[in-house]
Amino acid sequence: MSDGTIQPALQIDALSCVRGDRVLFRNLSFEVGPGELLHLKGQNGSGKTTLLRALAGLLLQESGEIRWNGKNIRSLREEYSRHLLYLGHLNGIKGDLSAVENLRIAATLEGFTLSESRAWEVLEEIGLRGHEDLPSKHLSQGQKRRVALARLLANDARVWILDEPFTALDVAAVQLLQEVIHRHVENGGMAIITTHQEVAMIGEHTRTVTLGQKHA
Repeated sequence: MSDGTIQPALQIDALSCVRGDRVLFRNLSFEVGPGELLHLKGQNGSGKTTLLRALAGLLLQESGEIRWNGKNIRSLREEYSRHLLYLGHLNGIKGDLSAVENLRIAATLEGFTLSESRAWEVLEEIGLRGHEDLPSKHLSQGQKRRVALARLLANDARVWILDEPFTALDVAAVQLLQEVIHRHVENGGMAIITTHQEVAMIGEHTRTVTLGQKHA
């Protein structure tokens, strides 16, 4: 892209990760800039979740470097975390708390304040109208996933790292999430996702990295 950006916002340089005595991937390099979506693909066990957790700063790679605006994320710590939203396989919600309470607590943990009225708005937008104040343990798996995904609408993080975000969603929710992701990217955000579902992750600035293949 020729928008005057000197360097991509997120750079992965010669990254290698191992699990036990098995090398998941070695010397992996790619970059993600503003307004880009990267679709991470690979067979089960290829290291997709491990890579996403490394990008989120949740585990340390065997070798290589992850840089945010040219600086190692290990040295940036909270400064990098402020720009990041990571959503893993687990929803990370408390069953005894309502959707509104879960969303507001998540916001606090992520370093910002979310008003109760805004939480209700976000949950309605994500398709949970009428379920906002129920204990989350009474929600279906799809509804629980929507509670987790509501963080995407409440948070203004620039980098979204999403591990199988379409899991347990019905057709309408899949379409809604696609729209949310594309809107984020169109507004200059970055997204790195994995998914087993055949969903439309297409666009002018969408790229694919497949683990288990050689990359330049």
